[in-house]
Amino acid sequence: MQKNPMTVGGESALREELDRLKRQDRPKVIAAIAEAREHGDLKENAEYHAAREQQGFIEGRIQDIEAKLSNAQVIDISKIPTADKVIFGSTVTILNVETDASVSYTIVGDDEADVKSNKISYQSPIARALIGKEVGDVVMVRTPGGEVEYEIDEVRYGV
Repeated sequence: MQKNPMTVGGESALREELDRLKRQDRPKVIAAIAEAREHGDLKENAEYHAAREQQGFIEGRIQDIEAKLSNAQVIDISKIPTADKVIFGSTVTILNVETDASVSYTIVGDDEADVKSNKISYQSPIARALIGKEVGDVVMVRTPGGEVEYEIDEVRYGV
């Protein structure tokens, strides 16, 4: 079975969500189903059907998280000796060679990726172009708008 890389923070966030789903959300929806059953005829009971649908979502998410955690290979970037090389979990500052625009990305697992937080998947085109390169290297990234040239300005390990 293939292991999926994940940062320590990503694993922690999934474990917190799993704990919340099991300890808070699941009991609430079970109580809502029990209360809705007391209202009588289940065929026309919208509260009952909504609670059962919510229960299905919660149970599905619990299974999804448990599967992700069982296949996770947690990589603790803080235990890796620092260098100037871009690796999984590192935060990279790159400069667009044409526009001099600077942006920083943290390379994370698929489940942790969040572009709004500047966390990109290790499988994304930008991350693939950056991994293994060092500070000062220039990389070409294929984007929907064409190829863009970036220079690696800084690499930080640990966030």
